[in-house]
Amino acid sequence: MIDEKFKALFNHAPEISSFTPGRVNLIGEHVDYNGGRVLPTALELGVSLAMSPRSDWQVRIGSESFEDVAKRELLDEATDHWSDYITGALQLAHAEGFGPNGANIAVTSNLPFGAGLSSSAAITVGVLSAARDLAEANITDTEIAILARRVENDYIGVPCGIMDQMAVAIARPGQALSLDTESLAFDLVDLPKTHHMAVIHSGVVRKLNEGRYKIRTEECDAIKAAAGRDDICQMTNAEFEALIDLPDPIFRRARHCVFEHRRTLLATEALKTGDIAEFGELMNASHISMRDDFEMSVPAVDALVADAQAFGAIGARLTGGGFGGCIVACVENTRLEAWRDQLLAAHPDAYWVA
Repeated sequence: MIDEKFKALFNHAPEISSFTPGRVNLIGEHVDYNGGRVLPTALELGVSLAMSPRSDWQVRIGSESFEDVAKRELLDEATDHWSDYITGALQLAHAEGFGPNGANIAVTSNLPFGAGLSSSAAITVGVLSAARDLAEANITDTEIAILARRVENDYIGVPCGIMDQMAVAIARPGQALSLDTESLAFDLVDLPKTHHMAVIHSGVVRKLNEGRYKIRTEECDAIKAAAGRDDICQMTNAEFEALIDLPDPIFRRARHCVFEHRRTLLATEALKTGDIAEFGELMNASHISMRDDFEMSVPAVDALVADAQAFGAIGARLTGGGFGGCIVACVENTRLEAWRDQLLAAHPDAYWVA
C-alpha cells in the first residue's frame, strides 16, 4: 500500500519501504529524562514509510493526512509544520554521514494524532532507519533511537526523554521493553496471553510543544539541581527525604519521579512472575501519582480511568506525555468486549485504539 502511495505521488518506485510501530507505555511515566525505568510495548499500529534519495538537496514529502506534497530543503530550519519531523531526521542523518542529499518520501499512519502513542518517534526512527539501510551503514537500533531523540530535542524543540525512540526501534508487540533510561540496558518481558493491554483515546488531543510538558522538565531540572544528580529517580530514601523543604509543587514532582521508578521495577517483576493482580495495582497507583503529584492528567482522562477500573480492568492509567491522549488498561481477554462497550458507551468522546 505504501509503495503504491509513493508511486502515485512521485511516478517511480521507492528504493526502500518500512513499518515502524507506535508504542504504549504500560508504566513509568515522565521518568525517562530523569534516569528512571520504563516499561513500554509496541503496538500493531504504526507508521509506514517509503523513500528514494535525491541529489538536489530537496525534500518532498507526501502523506495521506495532507493533500499537498510538502516541499522542503534538506537544510531547512523547523517551521512548526507537520513535515518538520521528517526534514529534521533527514538533516541529522546527512550530518552524521549516512543520509542522502535529499529525498522523496511517502508516509502513512494509523496512529491517532495527539494520542501519546509516539507517532513522532515512529516517524523519526523510521526515516533514520530507512536512511541507514539505504546507505548500508553500520548503525545499531539503539544508536538510531539516540539520534531520533536528538531530532525531537534539538530540531523540534521538545525536551523528551529516550523511551519513545527506544520502544519503537526495539520493542515488538506481545513483549514489554524493560528499559533503564540511564544506561540504555534493556530486556524484553513477555506480556500475559490471558490479558489485553487495551488502549483507549480520551478524545482530548494534546501537543507536547505547547508548554506544559516543558514546564514539567524545568521542574525536574530544579530537583536535579537541589539533589546534585541527574538520575533523580534513583535517589535513596535519605536523599529523597532531604528534599522535604523544596517548595510545592517541586517536592511532589520529586516524589512522583522516585516512586514511579520503583513502581516500574516492581511491575516488571510482577509481569515476569505472572502476578497480574499486583501489576494492575501498580498501574492504578501510577495514575494517582500522575494525577496528584505530577499533575499531568485532565478531568476527562481521570473519569475515563475511574470507569475503566470500575467496569472491571485489573489496572488502568493515563499513558504518554499527559494532558490528554490515551489511557492503557489491563483487561482479561474474556471480559474485553463487554468492558470496552460499557466504557465507550459511558464516554461518547472516547474511542478504541488497540
